[in-house]
Amino acid sequence: MSRINKNVILALLTLASSAFLLFQLYYYKHYLSAKNGAGLSKSKGSRLGFDSTQWRAVKKFIMLTSSQNVPVFLIDPLILELINKDFEQVKNTSHGSTSECKFFCVPRDFTAFALRYHLWKNEEGWFRIAENMGFQCLKIESKDPRLDGIDSLSGTEIPLHYICRLASHAIHLVVFHERSGNYLWHGHLRLKGHMDRKFVPFRKLQFGRYPGAFDRPELQQITIDGLEVFIPKDPVRFLEEIPHSRFIECRYKEARAFFQQYLDDNTVEAMTFRKNAKELLQLAAKTLKKLGVRFWLSSGTCLGWYRQCNIIPYSKDVDLGIFIQDYKSDIISAFQDVGLPLKHKFGKVEDSLELSFQGKDDIKLDIFFFYEETDHMWNGGTQAKTGKKFKYLFPKFTLCWTEFVDMKIHVPCETIEYIEANYGKTWKIPVKTWDWKRSPPNVQPNGIWPVSEWDEVIQLY
Repeated sequence: MSRINKNVILALLTLASSAFLLFQLYYYKHYLSAKNGAGLSKSKGSRLGFDSTQWRAVKKFIMLTSSQNVPVFLIDPLILELINKDFEQVKNTSHGSTSECKFFCVPRDFTAFALRYHLWKNEEGWFRIAENMGFQCLKIESKDPRLDGIDSLSGTEIPLHYICRLASHAIHLVVFHERSGNYLWHGHLRLKGHMDRKFVPFRKLQFGRYPGAFDRPELQQITIDGLEVFIPKDPVRFLEEIPHSRFIECRYKEARAFFQQYLDDNTVEAMTFRKNAKELLQLAAKTLKKLGVRFWLSSGTCLGWYRQCNIIPYSKDVDLGIFIQDYKSDIISAFQDVGLPLKHKFGKVEDSLELSFQGKDDIKLDIFFFYEETDHMWNGGTQAKTGKKFKYLFPKFTLCWTEFVDMKIHVPCETIEYIEANYGKTWKIPVKTWDWKRSPPNVQPNGIWPVSEWDEVIQLY
């Protein structure tokens, strides 16, 4: 009898265990899997990844900015790169048709948006509502660099960045200010002494390590992971701008001090020259941009920008630099087509090329081509009467954006080293008499052109 009871008990236990196992499988399939988003890819109406911290933070931010008419657009490099890989499909995605979170659910600490500040109407109200929605926000302000040279306005602060954190994810809102050169500018992200340096991992931010400048992008609205957002219409171009966006400001305070020591030339002749030189520079910039050729302010034009934030009235020309690898064979015809005839051509593409074009009222546009060596760069010069060659040495440099005569334009980032190479340590003192063969401290003889090549390397018009 005891033996039968044992078998019955064993059978009952086995049955109970099987029933409990079946119950666990049923519970997991119909409750836990739905809750965690697992195993739903084949289910009708499934929404993979939409419970992620990143997506929820972005969704709340989009709801906030849409309800308050905050003019923002997506500039996050990681998300834009993912969108660009499947751009046509993304553009054709309608609201609510997405079943899987592919972009905003990607693991990351931040999502970056840009704010078009000149279109923003309700700053304080937005900040308060954001905090009511659960965001913890940090506002970074600084002095407007454009007002540095004006005593009564030099302390005016403007917003540069907002960091809004929700749970473990943060929105980095980069404030884009409109500048007079018809471009967008953002400032450097500098934390003030009282700010919490552990608020977010600031070192991982994609924007704010230095000020930046961007062409004004045309925007389009698309649906990404079920959320309607604005992005640059040409994401590839915007992405290409990011690593080359560094901006350096004109030194307004130093320029004012310069004019206090050396009075500005406000004669009719000086003002006329500056006006004509500005127009020539704008025409040259437009022409080179159309050709896709990088250039920067060089020689006296660069010195005028750095020393006095203006064109030097006694310089009598406009000077630009171009890397020789950016040379285009149709550059001469392009300038001639816009009314700038070639005045002279010295050297050749592989050695010491220099072009000069004639602007109106006898103002020249001089273009110097730069050649790169292992540890330095140089541009060449040629004396027309003798065929003598000269070389001007510069330490290696990179290019940054600046604003000059209402234009967004390139200058050497290592500006002081560039100017001292060309003009020496006394560059702050105006010198009206300048011999390009002897005055520059970086000039050195570079041989002489063979007489047989003179017709090719010395062309005067």
